[in-house]
Order: sequence, then C-alpha cells, then structure tokens
Amino acid sequence: MVNGSVFVVATCDGWRCLMTIRENIEQNELQNLSPFAAASVRTRGRELFEEPCDVRTEFMRDRDRILHSKAFRRLKDKTQVFLSPQGDHYRTRLTHTLEVSQIARTVAKGLRLNEDLVEAIALGHDLGHTPFGHAGERALNKLSPYGFKHYEQSLRVVERLEKNGQGLNLTWEVRDGIVNHQMDTIPATLEGKIVRLADKIAYIHHDMDDAQRAGIISEDDIPITIRMTLGYTTKERLNTFVIDMINSSEGRNDICQSPEVEDAMRMLRKLMFQDVYTNPVAKSEEIKVGRMLTHMFDYYRNNPELMSSEYRRLITEGEPVERVVCDYISGMTDQFCVNKFKEIYVPKSWDIF
Repeated sequence: MVNGSVFVVATCDGWRCLMTIRENIEQNELQNLSPFAAASVRTRGRELFEEPCDVRTEFMRDRDRILHSKAFRRLKDKTQVFLSPQGDHYRTRLTHTLEVSQIARTVAKGLRLNEDLVEAIALGHDLGHTPFGHAGERALNKLSPYGFKHYEQSLRVVERLEKNGQGLNLTWEVRDGIVNHQMDTIPATLEGKIVRLADKIAYIHHDMDDAQRAGIISEDDIPITIRMTLGYTTKERLNTFVIDMINSSEGRNDICQSPEVEDAMRMLRKLMFQDVYTNPVAKSEEIKVGRMLTHMFDYYRNNPELMSSEYRRLITEGEPVERVVCDYISGMTDQFCVNKFKEIYVPKSWDIF
C-alpha cells in the first residue's frame, strides 16, 4: 500500500518502508527504458545541490519548473510566423512549443527513451524567443554588441533571469537540450536529439498548415514527388515524419530519418522558405518590427532606470546594460512591446477637464 509518498509493506513486526514514489519511478526507468535512454537517477545533476523529491524524478521537477515559469506563460502572446494574424487559429510560440512536446514525447515513447526529459527540454527550448518571432530575433542580433540567438537566450532565461535572477537550477541534461536544439550543434542525449528534430518537424508542419489557412500556399503548390513520399495532407505528412523517425532510430544510439524522408523534408523546407517565410504577405510588417525594436533598444539603453526592478538589479550586479536591455525586450510579448512603444513615442491627447 501507499502511505503519503512512500511505499510501505506489512511485516510480522509492523510496517517497513520500501522506497519513495520517486525511487520506484527511477527503478522502473532502469528496468524498462532503452539502454540508450538518459535515466533520471544518472543525471549529471544541478549546479546547486537540492534534496531529492519524494514523488518526482529530477527531470519531472525540471518540467514542472519550466511549466510554471513566467517566461513560459509569456509564450502565448508571442508570434510564431505570422505577425498579428487576423484569426484565432494561427499558431503562437506557445502552441508551437506544445506541438514540439507532443511530437517529441510520441517518439520518445516509441523508442523507450525518457519522456520526462524530452518534455522538459521541449517546453523550455523557446523560452528566450523574442516578440515578433524571428524578425525580433534578427533585430536584436543586429542591435546588441554581444549578438542575440534565441537558443542562447533560452538558456540564459533558465540559468539567470527566472525567479528574480536566481534561475531555475535545472539539471545539466535539460540545459544541454535547450541550448543545442538548433540544427548547428548536437545535444548530448538522445532525448535532446529528439527535441532538436521534432522542433524542425513541428514548424514545417504547422507553418504549412497556417500558410494554407492564410491562402499563401495550397496543396497543389507542393511538388508531387514530395507528396508521394510524405503524404497528401499536413496530417499525413506529420504521421510520416513521426513513424519514420521511430523506425529509423530503433535500436540505434542516435536519432535518425530515412534518406528518402530526410530529403523530402529538406525540399519541403526549401519550398516553405521560398513561398512562406519570405512571402511579402507574411513578412510585410517585419521592417516595422526592426524599426520599433531599434527605437526601444536605444531608449532603454539610455534610460535603464525605466526598466522593471528585476532587470535594473542585473545591472547593479555587474551585467552590461546592452545585454540587460536585450533581456528586457526579448522577454516582452508582442502586444506589451507595442504598448510600450506607444507609451514612449506616441503623444497622448491632453485630458483638459
């Protein structure tokens, strides 16, 4: 039976404690997960030691910390691809994150890898993204003397910015997966590699779906050779990506795609860049984004005392002003950024009476 968070068993001389719920989960991982999986009990740990939880493994705790963070909640009002779309069904940065998590968890379950680690990495991978999607990221990268990459900022969010400068103190494996989710580097765990590829699959899938909803592209615009390999609808293509990823990676210490699916996905991604990501309908407002963030950056660099207290504290602790200004602006939602810009630069009518 279970008493609180501890498994107990009746003996002739009373009740004897066996193990906590967490220890039972950890034991099940060692017995049932793939030998290539990152077991919770084998984590490289946290920068600051914490006593283990009786109920949750270390990766489960990381997932929960990310889920309850302020940066995660702000994702619901940040652009994915379409700036200020007219409609309720276009993806945001939050729905993108949830779709990455769903794809990655399905693959992890199919390969008997650590689903909790996959979920934690997926939920945290875009915490550092700017308002207005990659348009905002490109603007801050030009403005900051330190450069700006959203995956590096995601790591900075969990290590430095959350909890009023204390950070979330996540495990090494989760932080590694977050900072290495882009395609130029390789995560240390298979779980991180799953998220890395699931991120790419998710945005190709849902951006195609959103582009079709917006009338920018249609199924007939997709070459028949791609559709014959991946499927004739967005749903069929997503199913193909997931199943192929599981089948190609089964029994291997790597996360792979079959050559034909990988090649078809590369061609589909090229088509998306050609017809969607650089399409003037989808990107017509990006020049305005660059101008607005330039003004915002200059304003707060010259008036850092007008940022909120948690960011002013970073400056008093020795952080460069330009870096903290990037922290402040990148943490804004789209609408908060627009409202701040109006507050600073757009004159208000006088209320005489």
